[in-house]
Amino acid sequence: MEFRQVKEQDFVECEHLTRNAFWDVYKPGCVEHFILHKIRKGNNYVNDLDLLATDGDRIIGHIICTRARVIDEQNTENVVLCAGPFSILPAHQRKGYGSKLMEYCINRAREQGFKAMILFGNPDYYHRFGFRNAIEYGIKTKEGKNFEPFMAKELQNEGLKGVRGKFYEDESFSVDDEELKEFERQFTNGSNDIRERTIDK
Repeated sequence: MEFRQVKEQDFVECEHLTRNAFWDVYKPGCVEHFILHKIRKGNNYVNDLDLLATDGDRIIGHIICTRARVIDEQNTENVVLCAGPFSILPAHQRKGYGSKLMEYCINRAREQGFKAMILFGNPDYYHRFGFRNAIEYGIKTKEGKNFEPFMAKELQNEGLKGVRGKFYEDESFSVDDEELKEFERQFTNGSNDIRERTIDK
């Protein structure tokens, strides 16, 4: 397995991969592939943290990060990263590929000077990378809430020291149902055909 930065010609395949990985997992269908599509058109897209895991010429995993902000009661903004969507082809899940890609992304983000990473995900999975409930850092969602899947990780020593407030992710994470429906028209009905085409490429 090798890692590399995404190229523009990989965009569509990444969207197919993401759709496969999330299809019917949390609810009927999914929105993550559309979020990915929107992120790349937004102002908070970080090209250097749009990353692939490959096996030969096959893309088997993908992760992307966007710039996000934690804003305190004095309206002071601190830039952090929001990680995700993060996808591994279904046939390659639970084999360690995702962990290696996540570690690669964390190290690359650290090298680029970002001070912290925040995400929404499975605590049992992300705790292994050092993510902790964001409430431990005094960070809440933009709605003022906290829950176990809302996690943060310092990328630098004391990267979140003095950072408090509400977390605001990129607007790409807000999905309009009609826009999603229109975007879905380019995909085949159901995910099985896509899964087979992607894996057999």
